[in-house]
Amino acid sequence: MSRSTSSDRPSRRVWLKGAAAGLVPLSLGGVLALPPVRGALARALDSGPALSALNLSGPWLNGPPLDAGGLDGRVVVVCFWTYSCINSLRVLPYLRVWQQRYGARGLTVIGVHTPEFAFETELPNIRQALKDLDVTFPVVVDSGRRIWRAFGNNAWPAFYVIGADGRLRGHVDGEGRYDQIERLIQKLLSQGPSPGAPEALSEVVGVGPQAAPDFRDLESGETYVGYAQAADFVYPGGLRRDVEQRYHPPRDLPLNRWSLSGVWQAGEEFATSAAPAAAVAHRFHARDLHMVLAPAMASRPVRIQVRLDGQAPGQDHGWDVGADGMGLVDRPRMYQLVRQARPVADRTFELQALDPGLRAYVFTFG
Repeated sequence: MSRSTSSDRPSRRVWLKGAAAGLVPLSLGGVLALPPVRGALARALDSGPALSALNLSGPWLNGPPLDAGGLDGRVVVVCFWTYSCINSLRVLPYLRVWQQRYGARGLTVIGVHTPEFAFETELPNIRQALKDLDVTFPVVVDSGRRIWRAFGNNAWPAFYVIGADGRLRGHVDGEGRYDQIERLIQKLLSQGPSPGAPEALSEVVGVGPQAAPDFRDLESGETYVGYAQAADFVYPGGLRRDVEQRYHPPRDLPLNRWSLSGVWQAGEEFATSAAPAAAVAHRFHARDLHMVLAPAMASRPVRIQVRLDGQAPGQDHGWDVGADGMGLVDRPRMYQLVRQARPVADRTFELQALDPGLRAYVFTFG
Protein backbone atom coordinates (compact mmCIF):
# COMPACT_ATOMS: atom_id res chain seq x y z
CA MET A 1 0.00 0.00 0.00
CA SER A 2 1.16 3.52 -0.63
CA ARG A 3 2.47 5.32 2.43
CA SER A 4 1.26 8.77 3.48
CA THR A 5 0.92 10.80 6.65
CA SER A 6 -1.97 12.82 7.94
CA SER A 7 -0.49 15.98 6.44
CA ASP A 8 0.64 14.55 3.09
CA ARG A 9 -1.40 13.77 0.03
CA PRO A 10 -0.40 10.45 -1.54
CA SER A 11 2.26 10.83 -4.21
CA ARG A 12 2.22 8.77 -7.40
CA ARG A 13 5.63 8.26 -8.94
CA VAL A 14 6.34 7.10 -12.48
CA TRP A 15 9.39 5.78 -14.32
CA LEU A 16 9.22 5.64 -18.10
CA LYS A 17 11.97 4.56 -20.44
CA GLY A 18 13.24 7.54 -22.41
CA ALA A 19 14.56 7.24 -25.94
CA ALA A 20 18.10 8.19 -25.01
CA ALA A 21 18.29 8.65 -21.25
CA GLY A 22 17.23 5.29 -19.82
CA LEU A 23 14.63 5.44 -17.08
CA VAL A 24 13.45 8.98 -16.40
CA PRO A 25 11.82 9.64 -12.98
CA LEU A 26 8.65 11.73 -12.97
CA SER A 27 6.82 12.91 -9.84
CA LEU A 28 3.14 13.66 -9.31
CA GLY A 29 2.09 15.49 -6.17
CA GLY A 30 5.24 14.68 -4.21
CA VAL A 31 8.98 15.34 -4.04
CA LEU A 32 10.26 12.03 -2.70
CA ALA A 33 13.07 10.52 -4.75
CA LEU A 34 12.74 6.93 -5.86
CA PRO A 35 15.22 4.47 -4.36
CA PRO A 36 17.77 2.93 -6.72
CA VAL A 37 16.60 0.04 -8.86
CA ARG A 38 18.05 -3.22 -7.56
CA GLY A 39 18.31 -6.97 -8.12
CA ALA A 40 17.04 -8.74 -11.22
CA LEU A 41 15.37 -5.52 -12.36
CA ALA A 42 18.68 -3.64 -12.41
CA ARG A 43 20.32 -6.41 -14.40
CA ALA A 44 17.41 -6.47 -16.84
CA LEU A 45 17.88 -2.79 -17.61
CA ASP A 46 21.24 -3.52 -19.18
CA SER A 47 21.41 -7.00 -20.59
CA GLY A 48 19.20 -9.65 -19.01
CA PRO A 49 15.59 -10.84 -19.30
CA ALA A 50 13.32 -9.37 -16.62
CA LEU A 51 11.04 -12.42 -16.49
CA SER A 52 13.49 -14.95 -15.09
CA ALA A 53 12.49 -14.07 -11.51
CA LEU A 54 8.91 -15.32 -11.99
CA ASN A 55 9.96 -18.92 -11.29
CA LEU A 56 11.22 -18.01 -7.80
CA SER A 57 7.80 -18.44 -6.19
CA GLY A 58 4.39 -20.04 -6.58
CA PRO A 59 1.91 -21.63 -6.82
CA TRP A 60 0.28 -20.15 -9.90
CA LEU A 61 -3.46 -19.50 -9.95
CA ASN A 62 -5.79 -19.02 -12.92
CA GLY A 63 -3.57 -21.14 -15.15
CA PRO A 64 -0.32 -23.08 -15.45
CA PRO A 65 3.04 -21.64 -14.36
CA LEU A 66 4.57 -19.10 -16.74
CA ASP A 67 8.27 -18.50 -17.23
CA ALA A 68 10.59 -16.59 -19.52
CA GLY A 69 10.60 -19.41 -22.07
CA GLY A 70 6.83 -19.67 -22.22
CA LEU A 71 6.48 -15.90 -22.57
CA ASP A 72 9.09 -15.56 -25.31
CA GLY A 73 7.89 -13.13 -27.97
CA ARG A 74 5.04 -11.72 -25.86
CA VAL A 75 4.69 -8.29 -24.27
CA VAL A 76 4.15 -8.74 -20.54
CA VAL A 77 2.73 -6.48 -17.83
CA VAL A 78 3.79 -7.67 -14.37
CA CYS A 79 1.79 -6.04 -11.56
CA PHE A 80 2.66 -6.44 -7.88
CA TRP A 81 -0.49 -6.27 -5.76
CA THR A 82 -2.18 -7.67 -2.68
CA TYR A 83 -5.88 -8.27 -2.32
CA SER A 84 -6.69 -6.20 0.79
CA CYS A 85 -4.94 -3.05 -0.49
CA ILE A 86 -7.28 -0.37 -1.86
CA ASN A 87 -4.52 0.98 -4.12
CA SER A 88 -4.17 -2.51 -5.62
CA LEU A 89 -7.90 -2.99 -6.07
CA ARG A 90 -8.29 0.22 -8.06
CA VAL A 91 -5.83 -0.98 -10.74
CA LEU A 92 -7.68 -4.25 -11.39
CA PRO A 93 -10.16 -2.76 -13.93
CA TYR A 94 -7.20 -1.59 -16.06
CA LEU A 95 -5.41 -4.94 -15.92
CA ARG A 96 -8.66 -6.72 -16.76
CA VAL A 97 -9.38 -4.51 -19.78
CA TRP A 98 -5.81 -4.65 -21.10
CA GLN A 99 -5.74 -8.44 -20.96
CA GLN A 100 -9.11 -8.68 -22.74
CA ARG A 101 -8.27 -6.07 -25.36
CA TYR A 102 -4.68 -6.96 -26.20
CA GLY A 103 -4.32 -10.62 -25.18
CA ALA A 104 -4.95 -11.95 -28.67
CA ARG A 105 -2.41 -9.48 -30.06
CA GLY A 106 0.42 -10.70 -27.85
CA LEU A 107 -0.02 -9.22 -24.35
CA THR A 108 0.09 -11.25 -21.15
CA VAL A 109 -0.90 -9.70 -17.81
CA ILE A 110 0.60 -11.35 -14.71
CA GLY A 111 -0.32 -10.47 -11.15
CA VAL A 112 2.33 -11.08 -8.49
CA HIS A 113 0.38 -11.41 -5.25
CA THR A 114 2.77 -10.32 -2.50
CA PRO A 115 1.03 -10.05 0.89
CA GLU A 116 1.19 -7.37 3.53
CA PHE A 117 -0.82 -9.15 6.24
CA ALA A 118 -0.53 -12.76 7.41
CA PHE A 119 -4.04 -13.73 6.25
CA GLU A 120 -3.06 -12.79 2.69
CA THR A 121 -0.56 -15.65 2.61
CA GLU A 122 -3.29 -18.30 2.95
CA LEU A 123 -4.23 -19.90 -0.37
CA PRO A 124 -7.96 -20.32 0.38
CA ASN A 125 -8.18 -16.58 1.12
CA ILE A 126 -6.34 -15.67 -2.09
CA ARG A 127 -8.50 -18.00 -4.19
CA GLN A 128 -11.66 -16.52 -2.71
CA ALA A 129 -10.39 -13.01 -3.34
CA LEU A 130 -9.67 -13.76 -7.01
CA LYS A 131 -13.24 -14.97 -7.37
CA ASP A 132 -14.75 -12.02 -5.48
CA LEU A 133 -12.68 -9.47 -7.40
CA ASP A 134 -13.19 -11.05 -10.85
CA VAL A 135 -9.47 -11.58 -11.40
CA THR A 136 -9.05 -13.97 -14.32
CA PHE A 137 -5.50 -13.22 -15.49
CA PRO A 138 -2.62 -15.43 -14.23
CA VAL A 139 -1.51 -14.78 -10.65
CA VAL A 140 1.64 -16.09 -8.99
CA VAL A 141 1.61 -16.30 -5.20
CA ASP A 142 4.70 -14.61 -3.77
CA SER A 143 4.11 -15.03 -0.04
CA GLY A 144 7.84 -15.32 0.66
CA ARG A 145 8.51 -12.09 -1.27
CA ARG A 146 11.16 -13.78 -3.44
CA ILE A 147 9.90 -12.21 -6.68
CA TRP A 148 9.36 -8.89 -4.88
CA ARG A 149 13.01 -8.84 -3.75
CA ALA A 150 14.33 -10.00 -7.11
CA PHE A 151 12.60 -7.10 -8.84
CA GLY A 152 13.75 -4.68 -6.12
CA ASN A 153 10.10 -3.72 -5.73
CA ASN A 154 8.90 -1.32 -3.02
CA ALA A 155 5.24 -0.51 -3.67
CA TRP A 156 1.70 -1.85 -3.98
CA PRO A 157 0.76 -1.59 -6.78
CA ALA A 158 3.74 -1.50 -9.12
CA PHE A 159 3.76 -2.12 -12.88
CA TYR A 160 6.62 -3.51 -14.96
CA VAL A 161 6.14 -3.48 -18.74
CA ILE A 162 8.40 -5.97 -20.49
CA GLY A 163 8.95 -6.12 -24.22
CA ALA A 164 8.77 -9.15 -26.50
CA ASP A 165 12.58 -9.43 -26.16
CA GLY A 166 12.18 -10.06 -22.41
CA ARG A 167 13.66 -6.74 -21.33
CA LEU A 168 12.11 -4.08 -19.12
CA ARG A 169 10.68 -1.10 -21.02
CA GLY A 170 8.72 0.77 -18.34
CA HIS A 171 8.10 0.87 -14.59
CA VAL A 172 5.33 2.67 -12.68
CA ASP A 173 4.94 2.73 -8.89
CA GLY A 174 1.48 3.41 -7.51
CA GLU A 175 -1.76 4.49 -9.13
CA GLY A 176 -2.08 6.73 -12.15
CA ARG A 177 -0.42 7.20 -15.53
CA TYR A 178 -2.55 4.42 -17.02
CA ASP A 179 -2.60 6.25 -20.34
CA GLN A 180 1.19 6.14 -20.54
CA ILE A 181 1.28 2.47 -19.62
CA GLU A 182 -1.29 1.63 -22.28
CA ARG A 183 0.50 3.72 -24.92
CA LEU A 184 3.68 1.82 -24.12
CA ILE A 185 1.83 -1.49 -24.43
CA GLN A 186 0.49 -0.39 -27.83
CA LYS A 187 3.93 0.70 -28.99
CA LEU A 188 5.55 -2.60 -28.00
CA LEU A 189 2.78 -4.63 -29.62
CA SER A 190 3.11 -2.58 -32.82
CA GLN A 191 6.69 -3.82 -33.11
CA GLY A 192 5.52 -7.45 -33.22
CA PRO A 193 4.60 -9.68 -36.17
CA SER A 194 0.99 -8.42 -36.24
CA PRO A 195 1.31 -4.71 -35.50
CA GLY A 196 -2.13 -3.52 -36.57
CA ALA A 197 -3.19 0.12 -36.51
CA PRO A 198 -2.73 2.51 -33.57
CA GLU A 199 -5.67 2.35 -31.20
CA ALA A 200 -7.51 4.75 -28.94
CA LEU A 201 -7.02 4.34 -25.22
CA SER A 202 -9.35 2.00 -23.37
CA GLU A 203 -12.34 3.36 -21.51
CA VAL A 204 -12.09 1.93 -18.00
CA VAL A 205 -14.72 2.40 -15.31
CA GLY A 206 -14.29 0.74 -11.93
CA VAL A 207 -17.27 -0.22 -9.79
CA GLY A 208 -17.59 0.03 -6.01
CA PRO A 209 -14.22 -0.14 -4.25
CA GLN A 210 -12.51 -0.49 -7.65
CA ALA A 211 -13.72 2.96 -8.76
CA ALA A 212 -11.11 5.66 -9.35
CA PRO A 213 -10.08 7.60 -6.21
CA ASP A 214 -10.88 11.23 -5.51
CA PHE A 215 -7.43 12.68 -4.89
CA ARG A 216 -8.80 16.24 -4.98
CA ASP A 217 -10.60 15.74 -1.67
CA LEU A 218 -8.13 13.32 -0.07
CA GLU A 219 -6.68 14.80 3.12
CA SER A 220 -6.40 11.66 5.27
CA GLY A 221 -3.70 9.02 5.04
CA GLU A 222 -3.40 5.31 5.66
CA THR A 223 -3.69 4.62 9.41
CA TYR A 224 -2.66 1.33 11.03
CA VAL A 225 -4.38 -0.09 14.09
CA GLY A 226 -1.84 -2.79 15.04
CA TYR A 227 0.86 -1.40 17.31
CA ALA A 228 3.75 -2.25 14.95
CA GLN A 229 2.82 0.71 12.72
CA ALA A 230 0.13 2.55 14.71
CA ALA A 231 0.28 6.35 14.82
CA ASP A 232 -2.06 9.23 15.62
CA PHE A 233 -3.91 7.23 18.31
CA VAL A 234 -5.65 9.35 20.94
CA TYR A 235 -5.51 7.89 24.45
CA PRO A 236 -3.41 8.62 27.57
CA GLY A 237 -0.45 6.24 27.50
CA GLY A 238 -1.24 5.03 23.99
CA LEU A 239 -2.04 1.43 23.01
CA ARG A 240 -1.52 -1.30 25.60
CA ARG A 241 0.35 -4.09 23.83
CA ASP A 242 -0.93 -7.67 23.79
CA VAL A 243 -3.28 -7.31 26.76
CA GLU A 244 -6.99 -6.62 27.04
CA GLN A 245 -7.69 -3.00 27.89
CA ARG A 246 -10.89 -1.02 28.32
CA TYR A 247 -10.56 2.23 26.38
CA HIS A 248 -12.67 5.35 26.76
CA PRO A 249 -13.33 7.66 23.80
CA PRO A 250 -11.91 11.18 23.89
CA ARG A 251 -14.29 14.12 24.26
CA ASP A 252 -13.11 15.53 20.91
CA LEU A 253 -11.29 13.71 18.12
CA PRO A 254 -9.02 15.98 16.03
CA LEU A 255 -8.78 15.57 12.27
CA ASN A 256 -6.70 12.56 11.21
CA ARG A 257 -6.67 11.04 14.68
CA TRP A 258 -8.36 7.82 15.80
CA SER A 259 -9.50 6.18 19.01
CA LEU A 260 -10.88 3.01 20.57
CA SER A 261 -13.71 2.52 23.04
CA GLY A 262 -14.71 -0.60 24.95
CA VAL A 263 -12.51 -3.65 25.45
CA TRP A 264 -9.77 -4.30 22.87
CA GLN A 265 -6.53 -6.25 22.71
CA ALA A 266 -3.93 -4.53 20.55
CA GLY A 267 -1.64 -6.89 18.67
CA GLU A 268 1.24 -6.24 16.30
CA GLU A 269 -0.82 -6.44 13.09
CA PHE A 270 -4.34 -5.78 14.38
CA ALA A 271 -6.49 -4.97 17.39
CA THR A 272 -9.23 -7.42 18.41
CA SER A 273 -12.50 -6.46 20.07
CA ALA A 274 -12.87 -8.53 23.24
CA ALA A 275 -16.47 -7.66 24.21
CA PRO A 276 -19.68 -6.61 22.45
CA ALA A 277 -20.14 -2.93 21.56
CA ALA A 278 -16.40 -2.20 21.28
CA ALA A 279 -15.84 0.62 18.79
CA VAL A 280 -13.12 2.28 16.72
CA ALA A 281 -13.41 5.88 15.51
CA HIS A 282 -11.55 8.14 13.06
CA ARG A 283 -11.93 11.83 12.19
CA PHE A 284 -11.18 12.00 8.45
CA HIS A 285 -11.51 14.00 5.24
CA ALA A 286 -11.94 11.87 2.11
CA ARG A 287 -14.67 10.66 -0.20
CA ASP A 288 -14.12 7.01 0.74
CA LEU A 289 -13.17 5.31 3.99
CA HIS A 290 -12.17 1.65 4.01
CA MET A 291 -10.93 -0.71 6.69
CA VAL A 292 -9.17 -4.05 6.49
CA LEU A 293 -11.20 -6.24 8.85
CA ALA A 294 -11.52 -9.91 9.73
CA PRO A 295 -13.40 -12.15 12.17
CA ALA A 296 -11.06 -13.63 14.77
CA MET A 297 -12.69 -17.02 14.07
CA ALA A 298 -13.69 -17.90 10.50
CA SER A 299 -16.81 -19.67 11.74
CA ARG A 300 -18.07 -16.62 13.65
CA PRO A 301 -18.87 -13.59 11.47
CA VAL A 302 -19.04 -10.28 13.31
CA ARG A 303 -21.93 -7.84 12.91
CA ILE A 304 -20.88 -4.21 12.59
CA GLN A 305 -22.64 -0.86 12.63
CA VAL A 306 -21.20 2.30 11.08
CA ARG A 307 -22.07 5.85 12.12
CA LEU A 308 -21.05 9.20 10.66
CA ASP A 309 -21.14 12.11 13.08
CA GLY A 310 -23.25 9.93 15.39
CA GLN A 311 -25.89 9.06 12.77
CA ALA A 312 -26.56 6.28 10.28
CA PRO A 313 -24.61 7.05 7.09
CA GLY A 314 -27.65 7.20 4.79
CA GLN A 315 -26.58 8.08 1.23
CA ASP A 316 -22.95 8.21 2.39
CA HIS A 317 -22.78 4.48 3.10
CA GLY A 318 -20.05 2.40 1.50
CA TRP A 319 -20.22 -0.71 -0.68
CA ASP A 320 -20.16 -3.11 2.30
CA VAL A 321 -22.77 -1.54 4.59
CA GLY A 322 -26.34 -0.38 4.11
CA ALA A 323 -27.83 3.08 4.53
CA ASP A 324 -28.54 2.08 8.14
CA GLY A 325 -24.82 1.40 8.63
CA MET A 326 -25.27 -2.32 9.24
CA GLY A 327 -22.83 -4.83 7.78
CA LEU A 328 -21.19 -8.22 8.34
CA VAL A 329 -17.50 -9.07 8.54
CA ASP A 330 -17.37 -12.69 7.40
CA ARG A 331 -13.84 -13.07 6.02
CA PRO A 332 -10.52 -11.20 6.02
CA ARG A 333 -10.51 -8.48 3.36
CA MET A 334 -10.90 -4.77 2.77
CA TYR A 335 -14.38 -3.34 3.47
CA GLN A 336 -15.60 -0.07 1.97
CA LEU A 337 -17.58 1.57 4.77
CA VAL A 338 -18.08 5.17 3.60
CA ARG A 339 -18.50 6.82 0.21
CA GLN A 340 -19.44 10.45 0.79
CA ALA A 341 -21.79 12.20 -1.57
CA ARG A 342 -20.80 15.73 -2.54
CA PRO A 343 -19.58 17.87 -0.95
CA VAL A 344 -16.85 15.95 0.89
CA ALA A 345 -16.35 17.29 4.42
CA ASP A 346 -14.58 16.47 7.67
CA ARG A 347 -16.54 13.63 9.28
CA THR A 348 -16.27 11.52 12.41
CA PHE A 349 -16.51 7.84 11.57
CA GLU A 350 -17.33 5.18 14.15
CA LEU A 351 -17.51 1.43 13.66
CA GLN A 352 -19.09 -0.56 16.48
CA ALA A 353 -18.53 -4.33 16.65
CA LEU A 354 -21.84 -5.73 17.86
CA ASP A 355 -20.17 -9.10 18.55
CA PRO A 356 -16.75 -9.79 20.06
CA GLY A 357 -13.91 -11.03 17.88
CA LEU A 358 -13.48 -8.28 15.28
CA ARG A 359 -9.94 -7.76 14.02
CA ALA A 360 -9.18 -4.23 12.79
CA TYR A 361 -5.98 -3.81 10.76
CA VAL A 362 -5.86 -0.46 8.96
CA PHE A 363 -7.87 2.51 7.68
CA THR A 364 -7.40 3.51 4.04
CA PHE A 365 -8.96 6.35 2.09
CA GLY A 366 -9.72 7.43 -1.45
